[in-house]
Amino acid sequence: MQKSALNNAAGLDWDDARVFLAVARAGQFLAAARTLGLNQATLSRRVAALETALGSKLLIRRTHGSELTEAGHRLVAALERVETEFIRAQAAIGDHEAALAGTVRIGAPDGFGVGFIAPRLADLVARHPGLRPQLVPVPRSFSLSKREADVAVLVGRPDTGRLVARKLTDYTLSLYACERYLEANGRPTAPTDLARHRLVGYVDDLIPTPALDYAREFLRNWRSDVEVSSALGQLEAVRAGVGIGVLHDYLARPVPGLVRVLPELSATRAYWLASHESLRDLPRIRATMAFLADAVRANQAHFTAR
Repeated sequence: MQKSALNNAAGLDWDDARVFLAVARAGQFLAAARTLGLNQATLSRRVAALETALGSKLLIRRTHGSELTEAGHRLVAALERVETEFIRAQAAIGDHEAALAGTVRIGAPDGFGVGFIAPRLADLVARHPGLRPQLVPVPRSFSLSKREADVAVLVGRPDTGRLVARKLTDYTLSLYACERYLEANGRPTAPTDLARHRLVGYVDDLIPTPALDYAREFLRNWRSDVEVSSALGQLEAVRAGVGIGVLHDYLARPVPGLVRVLPELSATRAYWLASHESLRDLPRIRATMAFLADAVRANQAHFTAR
């Protein structure tokens, strides 16, 4: 950032800075406007006022979003440091019970979010009545740096960003089909037999992370005949008799009529629990992460086929 901009920082309007930080994290004015509950014109005016006050261009407007300039990157880093210190101070001096109130957005893969977290939300709010959990179980990755979630369950250990992460559990995936499908099409007795069956898997170009591209661990030249972009959607398709699919054991095993085929084959992945390091000292974040870790620990045996 230019020296003149740093000299002008003392007169920084923190409401404008908050708006700029939201736009920087969202990557576009529309998404930031929805997050803040303001209109785009107001956001644009405030960011322009901030740029004028600092004497530096912070954002380059593009057709499909905004791109940070070098000065913008520096200001984001500085504002996040201020935000972190404010959160720590709030946690240190605030009333504990009041601090355990408020919204916590939990992002998770759809299978884990719907199949494991959702049935336990009643226990979470019973333990912490002031919490207002928002569960976002979708088949994609979450950006904690952009505040798409306060707490996220991720497949695999996160290796980028200023995150605090802990491993929740390993989980296994196996091949499943419904009894009706196997009666009509026969049961595979070797991996090569899969090539003669109708296979269910992800939509290739919509796989949210390489860790979920596990079908070829079961058959090298796996080619899905029916593609579904979510784990729960695949489970429902297999349950309805569409074909054979790779399903999470903890989701598929309790479903009546589903049969594990070629049980010698399996894949192993891991769930990790993460939050942005600037939120680590907030009691509501700590409480939510502790609850999820405790719930997984109490059900550890359910996550693997063994």
